[in-house]
Amino acid sequence: MKHTEDFKREAVRIALSSGLSRTRIAADPGIGKSTLGKWIVDYRPALLQK
Repeated sequence: MKHTEDFKREAVRIALSSGLSRTRIAADPGIGKSTLGKWIVDYRPALLQK
């Protein structure tokens, strides 16, 4: 399944701000922990600039 850019950014925002584990955050929408980790690397700089 191809996720939208907005979906990825929101997952990263939740991962960085919620205090929940990456495993838990990845499990809820059914993505892999490694996928979430890649998105964090890809999207964190953009989120920090806002």
